[in-house]
Amino acid sequence: MQPIQETPTGSIPRKPTDAEIDVHGISHVGKVRKENQDHFLVASLEKQLAVKQTNLPDNSLRSPDMDRLAFLMMVADGVGGGAGGAEASRFTLDAITAYVTRGMHAYYTADPNDDEKFVEALQHAALRAHGKLLERSNADPALHGMATTLTLFLGVWPRCYLLHVGDSRCYQWRDGKLLQMSRDQTMAEDLLAAGVIKRDDRAHKHWAHVLSSAIGGPQTAPAVTAMHNDWGYAHLLCSDGLTKHVTDERIAERLAAMTSSKQVCEALLQDALDGGGTDNITIIVARTVKGGV
Repeated sequence: MQPIQETPTGSIPRKPTDAEIDVHGISHVGKVRKENQDHFLVASLEKQLAVKQTNLPDNSLRSPDMDRLAFLMMVADGVGGGAGGAEASRFTLDAITAYVTRGMHAYYTADPNDDEKFVEALQHAALRAHGKLLERSNADPALHGMATTLTLFLGVWPRCYLLHVGDSRCYQWRDGKLLQMSRDQTMAEDLLAAGVIKRDDRAHKHWAHVLSSAIGGPQTAPAVTAMHNDWGYAHLLCSDGLTKHVTDERIAERLAAMTSSKQVCEALLQDALDGGGTDNITIIVARTVKGGV
């Protein structure tokens, strides 16, 4: 488990309404690949009210402040470019979505000071998806060896949780600074952390896109980070099709000038295409805007 970020002292900030959440996702095959093996999902987990009979107008029955229990975003990048890459990323998002939906009871009584149950639940979800993907792969020779990255953001206001496997990324933009919240699970980063190589060594570039952890791979090590969330924060999830061609500095520039999540996603996608577009490109950006977009 990654270190948990402490919640700032003071009162809990007001929960955004649905209209105050500006979110957009985009996915593109790129300029080289023939198939898009990335998949993404953006979802609102809501408490449903089943009305049997009433004479109230429909719009009076929905409370925008109370219905949303949690907010979910996921990016999965199929590994290897083989026949199973797209199936691995799709299958994993399906499996994680089903698990999160079944566990919705946890969001009804969510304690903003109790991160542990969400951390454990997300780690368990990743390991279950890993096991199911291995079963699927072993049952079909055409899909043998399929694997995927997974980067998941779960917002349970005012906390948020990052589940990360592989080298897709999660960034947080706050107070004019871009922070990479995920750590690439690659051989390059593992060797760097062990002091075997340095970031400017040729070996770092060589091993930069060799995964040391993946859902369905030989090794999986789901990392979960619990974080504080607040008004004015923006969160970006992406596959490495973006970060292969667009620097952190350019991402920061785009987020600093963003007028909407859709606008910044489209601008970053164009940056990646202009930089070569050698891989599938998937981007999700979400932010809160008081009063609505």
